[in-house]
Amino acid sequence: MTPGTLYLLPTGLGEIALAGVLPAASLEIAHRLSYFIAENPKSARAFLKQAGYPQPLNTATIATLDKDTPVTEIPQLLAPLLQGTDAALVSEAGCPAVADPGALLVRAAHQNGIKVVPLVGPSAILLALMASGLNGQRFSFHGYLPVADAARAQAIHELEQKSQRDDATQIFIETPYRNEAMLKALLAHCAAQTQLCVAADLTQPTEQIMTRNIADWRRDVPTLNKRPAVFLLYCGTNAGAT
Repeated sequence: MTPGTLYLLPTGLGEIALAGVLPAASLEIAHRLSYFIAENPKSARAFLKQAGYPQPLNTATIATLDKDTPVTEIPQLLAPLLQGTDAALVSEAGCPAVADPGALLVRAAHQNGIKVVPLVGPSAILLALMASGLNGQRFSFHGYLPVADAARAQAIHELEQKSQRDDATQIFIETPYRNEAMLKALLAHCAAQTQLCVAADLTQPTEQIMTRNIADWRRDVPTLNKRPAVFLLYCGTNAGAT
């Protein structure tokens, strides 16, 4: 039996019409599938409803794959695909398997001869990098930095060193309710000429993307509380370029 195809289906980054961020081809694939693997089934059902899913939502099977899913459950998630059923891996927001659960499922799909097809859609990380004006030729993504003050300060210092050493943009995120604490730590511990981009509410009507050196940030601090944001730090060769 020929295995089904695993589609990697992005979702929106917030409450916005999907037609503005997802191409029709991606939505058409979502419409014809009946098996979904999602980080959050509730969010996946909301996404399908917003996407105009043509069948009753209770007819779709939505399995859970989150950070707590044991590796031993991966074969069970892939079993329908091995029987010929197409499926989509769906993130809670943005692109699946990028800063998101799903990589182990995708790797297992390759190992089992299942075709993997990434679909076009928004990635907060890439959108932020595109709009930052920082080095897009060399960059690293670090996920979440430590929460404890001392460990976070050390991590920020190490990112500055890495950016300068490698001439590379350093990208990271934070839980929205801790954004202002993160920004405060960056302003306290980064050098004055380090470039910082904060990209908040990407693709939303309230989208705000700002790149400044730390000295300028210290004079004008925005409100970021509970706003999804991506942080990009750069102090490489062209950090002081204007």
